[in-house]
Amino acid sequence: MSSGKPRAADPDAPADPAGHPPESRAGSPGGSQPGERQRILVVDDNPLNVQALYHTFSGDYQVFMATSGEAALDVCRERQPDLVLLDVVMPGLDGYETCERLKSDPETRDIPVIFVTGQDDSAAEVRGLAAGAVDFIVKPFNPVIVRARARAHLTLKRQADQLRELAYTDALTGVANRSCFDQRLAAEFTRSQRNGTPLALIMIDVDRFRQYNECYGHQAGDDCLRLIAAALRSRMRRAGDTLARHGGDAFACILPDTSTAGAFALAQELEQRVRDLNIPHAASDVATVCTISLGVAACSDMVDSTQILLALADAELYRARMNGHGRASSAAGDDAPPGAPGVPGDATAGSASGVR
Repeated sequence: MSSGKPRAADPDAPADPAGHPPESRAGSPGGSQPGERQRILVVDDNPLNVQALYHTFSGDYQVFMATSGEAALDVCRERQPDLVLLDVVMPGLDGYETCERLKSDPETRDIPVIFVTGQDDSAAEVRGLAAGAVDFIVKPFNPVIVRARARAHLTLKRQADQLRELAYTDALTGVANRSCFDQRLAAEFTRSQRNGTPLALIMIDVDRFRQYNECYGHQAGDDCLRLIAAALRSRMRRAGDTLARHGGDAFACILPDTSTAGAFALAQELEQRVRDLNIPHAASDVATVCTISLGVAACSDMVDSTQILLALADAELYRARMNGHGRASSAAGDDAPPGAPGVPGDATAGSASGVR
C-alpha cells in the first residue's frame, strides 16, 4: 500500500519534500492563472492507473497526483487544481467521501471532480453524482474519450473562473472587491487555524480623501485611488497576498504566513510607497501630498474569529490616525511615523520558514 504522500505525477520531475512542484504556491481561488497551463490532480492508489492518466494529460496540462483521499484534500487546498480525476475505491477515505469533503469546503468546492473507477453500475454512478461529481468514467478508459470529457469540464471551469474574477474585482481600481475580501479572509483564517500558521491583516485609509475630492473633483479622486491601488498592489509579492478595496477610500491587505512584525514592516513600506507617488494634496493638513494611515494586526491565541482580527486592525488604524495620520500602527505596540526604518530583525519573504 502506498504512503498517501502527495507528489508530482511526473516520474522524471523532482518534487519538494512537501510534495509541491517547483513553482510557488498558487493559493488563490480559481486554479491556474491566465497564460498558465491548467492543473489536473489524479487521485488513485494504483501507480499503473496514475501513470496511464499522467501520460494521457501531461502534454497539455500540469498533472499532479495523490495516492489517498487525505492527500488529495491537502493538495486541493494548497494547489487549487482545475480538475480532479478521482478513484472510488481507496484505503482510508474513499472517493465518495473525498468528493463530499471537497464540496463542503469553501476553498475547494468549485473544483470539478470526475470519478474514474472500475465500478460499472448505475448505483455507483448515481452515488458519485450525488456526492458532487460532474462526470463518471469507467475503467478501462479510452484516452481519447477521457481527454475530450476532461477538456469540456476544464473549459467550463475556466469560463466560471473568469466570471468569478469579474464578480470579485473592484471596477474602479482593478483590485479585489469587498466580496472577494470577505471570502479570502474567511478562507485564510480557516487555513491559519487549521495549520497553526501566522496570518496578518493591514487596514488602510487614504488620509483626508473627502477634502481631496472637494479640492480637485471626483474624477481626480478616482484617478488618485487608481494610482494608490496600483502602488499598494505592486508590493504584494507573494501569491497568497490579497489587496482589496474595502470600501470608499479604504483598502485592506490579507497576508498569510506573516507575523505582526513582518506585516508592520510591509505597512511602513506601503506608506512610503504612496507618499513617494507625490500626488499633490493642497487641502491636507498631514502633508503636501496624498498619504495613507495603516493599522496592523495578526492572529494569536486571543484571536478566534475574523471579526476580532478586523476589530484589532481597525483599532490600530484609528490609533494611527489619532497619532497624526500618514503612519502605520500595530497591535504589538509599534507606531511608526513617516519615513521610519523597517522593523529590525524581521524575517523577509522567501525565508526558509516561509514566514515574513
